[in-house]
Amino acid sequence: MSDTELLTTPLNALHIELGARMVPFAGYSMPVQYKSGLMAEHLHTRQAAGLFDVSHMGQLKLIGPDAAAALETLMPVDVIDLPVGKQRYGLLLNDEGGVIDDLMVFNQGNGTLFLIVNGACKVDDIAHIQAHIGQRCQVVTMPGQGLLALQCPQAATALARQVPGVEQLVFMSGGAFDWNGAALFITRSGYTGEDGFEISVPGDKAETLARALLAEPEVQPIGLGARNSLRLEAGLCLYSNDINTTTTPPEAGLN
Repeated sequence: MSDTELLTTPLNALHIELGARMVPFAGYSMPVQYKSGLMAEHLHTRQAAGLFDVSHMGQLKLIGPDAAAALETLMPVDVIDLPVGKQRYGLLLNDEGGVIDDLMVFNQGNGTLFLIVNGACKVDDIAHIQAHIGQRCQVVTMPGQGLLALQCPQAATALARQVPGVEQLVFMSGGAFDWNGAALFITRSGYTGEDGFEISVPGDKAETLARALLAEPEVQPIGLGARNSLRLEAGLCLYSNDINTTTTPPEAGLN
């Protein structure tokens, strides 16, 4: 895919303004690092709070009374008994037990599951889900949504100034919040092995929210380079690098 064919996230102009080095990733033009460099970004995130643009990732909903039971036929995870307001890490498997993707699933209640899948896999994931359980529930993609991750020890302090009440969430829980008229869906989760939040935001509000968060003294923008080093430090798997369709969950140590 050439640079002219790359997709962009709602924060593309902001990345360029901040001096990010942009690289192709999962079909998107994404920031690998900013002016301070990978090591500084890694250390800042561990010490304070880092803001990541993960809008390239796939967001979708499965809707219907049979959605949880249907999804559980595709994942070795207890989806049926996932409490309302709670999130769980899961693995989407093929018929041979290989990992198609790892993902997050959240029970929003009223027969609605919210899923976040990897950007490089989202087209195939959605096709797989539609083909196997599309007759049992409605599969609704959310291409207009942005996704921000605010991570590490001071994330709650910084985010609570913008979104009061978010500090009351516990790990792997979430809920709907309003920010200046924008409907946010926030979970207390992430992929750094530390505290943090993932924020689903309408694409046309993503840059404004990102600028507000970056104005908080604890927060700096962090690129994909430090995102990778942070997850390596935490021992978290990266799809296509550590797990793929030839890897089963036990082989990946994800029992």
